[in-house]
Amino acid sequence: MSQLAIEGGSRTVPEGIEKSWPIITQADKDAVMRVLDRGQIWGPDAPEKTALEQEWAAYVGTKHCLVTNSGTSALHACVAGIGVEPGDEVIIPAFTFWATAQAVVCQNAIPVFVDIDPITYNIDPKKIEEKITARTKAIIVVHVHGLPCDMDEINAIARKHGLKVLEDAAHAHGAYYKGRKPGNLGDMGMFSLNATKNLSGGEGGLVTTSNPEFYEGARLMCMFGEKQVPKGNIRPYDAFIMGNNYRPVEMTCAFTRSQLTRLEAYNAQRIANSELLTRELSQLPGVITPHVPADRNHVYHIYRVKLDPAAAGYPDIDREDFRWAVQHALFAEGVPAMEWHSFPVPGQKIFQNKNAYGKGCPWSCQFASQDIRYDANDYPETQKMFAASFVLYTIHAANGLELMQHYVKAFHKVYDQLDRVVTNPAYYQRVRASV
Repeated sequence: MSQLAIEGGSRTVPEGIEKSWPIITQADKDAVMRVLDRGQIWGPDAPEKTALEQEWAAYVGTKHCLVTNSGTSALHACVAGIGVEPGDEVIIPAFTFWATAQAVVCQNAIPVFVDIDPITYNIDPKKIEEKITARTKAIIVVHVHGLPCDMDEINAIARKHGLKVLEDAAHAHGAYYKGRKPGNLGDMGMFSLNATKNLSGGEGGLVTTSNPEFYEGARLMCMFGEKQVPKGNIRPYDAFIMGNNYRPVEMTCAFTRSQLTRLEAYNAQRIANSELLTRELSQLPGVITPHVPADRNHVYHIYRVKLDPAAAGYPDIDREDFRWAVQHALFAEGVPAMEWHSFPVPGQKIFQNKNAYGKGCPWSCQFASQDIRYDANDYPETQKMFAASFVLYTIHAANGLELMQHYVKAFHKVYDQLDRVVTNPAYYQRVRASV
């Protein structure tokens, strides 16, 4: 039996085998150079921006698309687009990147958090209605890691209470739910074009909707609060709302359009990589791989592995200690087992202090409820998920099945010697002390 790397043995995954994301081709470089040769590098009606908006709307199946300079700005544009105002409450999952909540706070509105489903890691529809009040304006769903949420159930709740549904689809480019794509499953959707995402633009965002009023509201937020001026007319420089400059640059749009031609192929490789991992790792006792309901797919922006120490034969070991021990051993073997956040968003300081802008705003606003409280312990499923799991980022299309096989071998090596990994607490105590 091979000696564990944490005990001085050789690592399983060869060094330097992993490739970086995104894949940049000559076609991508040519697309950016065409912009520079053209000389028009920005503009509300610039050709690359306009083309990307048309192409993404057609791909998702909506009437409108708006390109922005980041996924965060796209999400804020959605929140503004549906008319969220000071004191309004917006329901979001406790497990997400905090920008989902930030977009709400940017409108002087109040995020209200809901725990996750322990199997899908998405917002739990069964726990939404108990958080709805007279101030609730919308629900933001997050298709976390690339798996679409339970949209039929969520949309039914929204209709019952007269709420809008926004989709944070930053991880879910090209996924589908019952034959429809994220970005076209609620009232508005947003996507991130950050370099790490399935569709990369380096940085940028996409807003989608079929509602012309919501589209115009989002466009106002992205263009200094100014109304659209027909091409050829004089700009009056007259702001109607408090807007921002969320406009993209043409190089980003051109690069994204080039990447979009390969999105389906790239997602297919992500899925193949992830399905190999699921097929192999699910055979190990106590290893819980991503669950994918039959009515949707998963595009695996991130691959999450959860561990059950009892099922692995160690019922007396704390699940977080067990996870740290296994994760540390895998990392030493060359598997980049990492965290993607480590506690519920409402546990972050901004919510604990309830102070975003000074003087307690927006929570101290006269229009806001004074009964809002944030306690990370109110989201037990989110906490359990963090304690027991880690993620793999390197399942993207730049890497193939050969690397996944190395990961599988590393898991088997660690699990074949679990007694040595978990019975020496120095392993996980050392790594936990370093974070």
